[in-house]
Amino acid sequence: MDNGKANTLSKKRIWQITGIMLAVVAAGAVLLYAMIHSLQGKSTSEHAAEERPYSYSYETAIASNGMELHTLKTKPSNVTLTKVNNNVSLTPYYGINGGFFYEEALLSIAVVNSIPVNGASGDYGNGAANSKYARGTLVWDGSADQLSVQIVRDASELKVKDNTRFWAQGGISMSLVEGVDWRQQIEAEQAPFADEERLRSAAVFDEDNMVYLVVSSTRGTLASFREAILEKVGKAKLVDGIFLDGDGSSQLRSEEAVLTGDARPVVQMLRIVK
Repeated sequence: MDNGKANTLSKKRIWQITGIMLAVVAAGAVLLYAMIHSLQGKSTSEHAAEERPYSYSYETAIASNGMELHTLKTKPSNVTLTKVNNNVSLTPYYGINGGFFYEEALLSIAVVNSIPVNGASGDYGNGAANSKYARGTLVWDGSADQLSVQIVRDASELKVKDNTRFWAQGGISMSLVEGVDWRQQIEAEQAPFADEERLRSAAVFDEDNMVYLVVSSTRGTLASFREAILEKVGKAKLVDGIFLDGDGSSQLRSEEAVLTGDARPVVQMLRIVK
């Protein structure tokens, strides 16, 4: 074989080997990309699964007065208070809106284990006080595993067995206790827009120490909302509860329903943990 033919075969062989190597490298790159994409997808799905609570039940009902209610029922130990500064529907959490606020300042108590949820101790609007008035505050005492409504101005007034194991959400007393004049109480607590037709939110509890997070998808007064809750929530076993911020702030997110209010952001929410 002459040198010309040998050189031609040698070059051809080199190109063949080069092509094989490039194909192997390309296949490896494709495989690596697929593995990374698969791991990312698995991580995302696992994260989503972690964020999706399951220890609750959802119900919706229309009361005889026309108020449509959406209710998340769970144990108080499965609830916490979380700062979100967002519309509840846009968070990764399940639950409902919390108490009153102005811009980024909380005007209602929102405390977990003695720590305000919206800033350092002493900061205005951090969640350590019900602004201006002593108001109904729903308290879960973790050591006793008991719920109560306590009418206080400041979180330091709350009575619990262990200051490192409780949560407290401020609002307006619903006064479900027999013999209490609930209208007189909401007037004392300066409930805003009580007699206007607005979306409404509340947190109530029953004799079995279960908590119900309730949001309406129809408008009504505090009286009509309270009446609807007594009729449709808790099977006539409710003990007490509080009204939360309402109107555009009345928001809920769960697997079964999403209520956005008027799409405004809220500062904090009552969040179902698992």
